[in-house]
Amino acid sequence: MELYDLDLGADSKLANISTRGVVGQDDNVLIGGTIVLGSGSTTVLFRAIGPSLPLGGKLQDPTLELYDGQGQLLERNDNWQDSNAAAIQATTIPPSDPREAAILRSLTPGAYTAIVRGKNNTTGVAVIEAYQIN
Repeated sequence: MELYDLDLGADSKLANISTRGVVGQDDNVLIGGTIVLGSGSTTVLFRAIGPSLPLGGKLQDPTLELYDGQGQLLERNDNWQDSNAAAIQATTIPPSDPREAAILRSLTPGAYTAIVRGKNNTTGVAVIEAYQIN
């Protein structure tokens, strides 16, 4: 799924985008991307949701990686409460299961890619989400 705002003169902002898909093994991952525009930084919360999904076949322990537009790994997270938990909790939208992954980061203008994998090469259905935090 792709979503574009082609009117750069408009003061519109996308608050959230999410995609559900199957996470396979190796390079069969779930990918979400976003582009930050403007001249300042924007805080974005990326979430990898699996265990709390109300369906069968869900990914039991997702991991999350965030890359910049040059392919440089910026951050990796397995269980969201293991790093930056207080700040993620303060967004009021932390993942509901401790096995889910989250990255809260201030991003400068540019392209970013978030990748969801299954811990220990496990598989299942997951959701990748990106929220702009005000």
